[in-house]
Amino acid sequence: MLISVVISTYNRPDALTAVLNGMRRQTDRNFEILIADDGSDEATGETIHRLQGRIGVPMRRIWHPDRGYRLAAIRNRALAAARGDYLVFLDGDCVPRPGFVAAHRRLAEPGRYVFGNRILLSREFTHKVLQDRIDLSALNALSFAAGRMKGSINRLAPLLSLPLGAWRKRPGHDWKRLRGCNFAVWRDDLMKIDGFDTAYVGWGLEDSDLAVRLANIGVRPKDGRFATGVLHLWHPEAKRDTMGGNLTQLQKTIDSRATRATRGLSTMSRLQGPQTPPNARQE
Repeated sequence: MLISVVISTYNRPDALTAVLNGMRRQTDRNFEILIADDGSDEATGETIHRLQGRIGVPMRRIWHPDRGYRLAAIRNRALAAARGDYLVFLDGDCVPRPGFVAAHRRLAEPGRYVFGNRILLSREFTHKVLQDRIDLSALNALSFAAGRMKGSINRLAPLLSLPLGAWRKRPGHDWKRLRGCNFAVWRDDLMKIDGFDTAYVGWGLEDSDLAVRLANIGVRPKDGRFATGVLHLWHPEAKRDTMGGNLTQLQKTIDSRATRATRGLSTMSRLQGPQTPPNARQE
């Protein structure tokens, strides 16, 4: 089974480089990468071009013009371009460890989506990682333990790899567990709910809306913690001035028990492939 890893990014090529270095070290090689680029300038394009061919798997940049925060829309474009039956969504500042894709493959199960978790890096450690080009995915347990003692990372538990069996599907899990920085879902299930809802603009809650609609068609969560944890590089907090409208939209989805997006994959134009960034090289 081919897995499509969708990595969202916006004008942060140094962090994207760190993430792609993590993808280069994956033990499972049966995957493709789609960079869901929410309108970055050509510094990001040059980074992708430079790394093209070095990751060892197919990689494409899916881009649209910068018209504000449109994460749901660019993820829909990546979904339309993906060739895999199973999609893993990863933020462009979340560095995967070498077993990340393999763990998501092991956890994949019909009727389930998988939510993962993360370790937060401090501002100072993030700066050092990016400036010194430290390969986070190559660090060992002792390095992370030392980092925890120094306050460079906020916790160690997501580094653990445990089987946990039926615990991963316990009834207490609900849609609130899904975070867009690290989750996986079957392509067919995304198509049933018409993908992400582009009614969400600005930061926040498009992932929660997706989880609610998946629950409404009977797709249940599966716990990917202690298996799929990623290393989240520090960044300034995003503006949340659109949160009120997004909360209202989410409540409508919950109250109406909606299954399909109000403005989803089927309503978008030109989904046959990525748009071409101005002055971009062919990738």
